[in-house]
Amino acid sequence: MRTRIQLVLPALSGMVLALSSAQAWSDSDSDLAQKLSNPVAALISVPFQFNYDDDIGPSRDGDKYLLNFQPVIPFHLNDEWNLISRTIVPVVSQSDVAPGAGSQSGIGDVVQSFFLSPQKPTESGLIWGVGPVLLLPTDTNKLLGAEKWGAGPTAVLLWQNHGWTYGALANHIWSFAGQSDRPEVNSTFLQPFLAYTTKDAWTYTLNTESTYDWTHRQWSVPINGMVSKLVKFGNQPVSLGGGVRYWAASPDSGAHGWGLRAVVTLLFPK
Repeated sequence: MRTRIQLVLPALSGMVLALSSAQAWSDSDSDLAQKLSNPVAALISVPFQFNYDDDIGPSRDGDKYLLNFQPVIPFHLNDEWNLISRTIVPVVSQSDVAPGAGSQSGIGDVVQSFFLSPQKPTESGLIWGVGPVLLLPTDTNKLLGAEKWGAGPTAVLLWQNHGWTYGALANHIWSFAGQSDRPEVNSTFLQPFLAYTTKDAWTYTLNTESTYDWTHRQWSVPINGMVSKLVKFGNQPVSLGGGVRYWAASPDSGAHGWGLRAVVTLLFPK
């Protein structure tokens, strides 16, 4: 996994530089790029999100490579409502994240969300969605997941205007079954976000993906800065992006300092 990600990152950088001098995009390309900033847009998208973090663990000598496979699939219910399915499947390669832990590679816990969302914004421009979130114990190694079944509510609200997107996504998960010798899951996830999409389909994004662990009373607060560009390979629209993150708060067992992120997203507009 580590070798694959190290090969992918330079390739993505080269593609972005090669495509940056391409001809200007139409307004529809800018609109498509902005839809990616909307978690409940009626747009099929398949992001592959690569992350690297180090300084992990009490001794801060661990590191982690994480690939999040995150398909988003909208379902048209009727003329007023959509149901948006958002899935996160983590593929992990990590080493020395705990004393004597060694290295692990495999799949972590899947997080599955469903949002019931109106097809049109409100008169004030508000776009929103609510629904359930599920935690599925799909980990292939006990150090890659909580080994608990969990569930709770999730919601998103945002506004989009003149290229700007701002809002927040949140959920809370409680565990209700699973391995009895593992700690209970009782966590809140908060993701406020701000993005700006230019007329030539560049998008600049700032967000946090903060988690508060109520069981251990600990915050994890990574601050992410990203730049992405919508391009086309033939008729296939693809968003290519990269950026950095900084861990503003983290438990002793978590990551510290700076990390990296690269994202490739396939889009399938209707």
